Amino acid sequence: MLEIETYIVDSFTDEPFKGNPAGVCLLKKELSTNKMHSIAKELGLSETAFVTQKLDQKKYTIRYFSPVMEIPLCGHATLAASKVLFENTKVSKIHFTTIENIDLIIQKEKQNITMAFPVYNTVKQNAPQELLEALGISNIVNSVYNKETKILLIEIKDSKILNDLKPKYDQLKKSHNEINGVLVTSPSIKADYDFESRYFWPWSGTNEDPVTGGTHTFLAKYWSLKLDKNKMKSFQCSERTGFMEVELLSNEKMTIKGKAQITLKGTMYV
Repeated sequence: MLEIETYIVDSFTDEPFKGNPAGVCLLKKELSTNKMHSIAKELGLSETAFVTQKLDQKKYTIRYFSPVMEIPLCGHATLAASKVLFENTKVSKIHFTTIENIDLIIQKEKQNITMAFPVYNTVKQNAPQELLEALGISNIVNSVYNKETKILLIEIKDSKILNDLKPKYDQLKKSHNEINGVLVTSPSIKADYDFESRYFWPWSGTNEDPVTGGTHTFLAKYWSLKLDKNKMKSFQCSERTGFMEVELLSNEKMTIKGKAQITLKGTMYV
């Protein structure tokens, strides 16, 4: 029987039971894709990260699974895995390699963890009326699509409307068959934040992802162009809520800065 050191970590928050909980499994050797998917389903969290150390102590492979499928890139699970590794080792810098050979450089800065992520673009794409009705949205500002994540971004004017959305998830899932999720965003009326968002993904994960670092790979550039700012603060107004700071370093590179809290440590027997 295989014993796997396993954690639950709340990401993008400074207190337990807020932010987005992720599973983290520290592997001594690679597991099969089916086995990792089974573990993700067993934990039942939006994502679980599987981390395997390379020969170099600071270098690791990382793979992400929702209960439904493998996810190529996940921000909150990367933050969660980084939090565990920084707590367990004396290093202050980590190098992850994803399944798509994306290099992620992670650095610890006191209580914050800063993650280097790629920057993605969006292209104009109409949102089906059935999808908008399922979300409960009558008027939109813009609708665009990111091909790397297969996510549709919908901008609305009012963050109060965003906070109050109660999607009909069965209807939402039937309204589109070529996306992994839909991200709804608006300017923030909160003094400490620039924009807000919520992410719904019944096609490929849970109904709503509480706080989503991966969507900021294109969301940050989207708002950077609108607000004429390279450094911004983002608030995800899900039930659990969460926050992060993003900075555009170039057209290809950005950083996502956040905090995380370890809430559970144990051993999984496989």
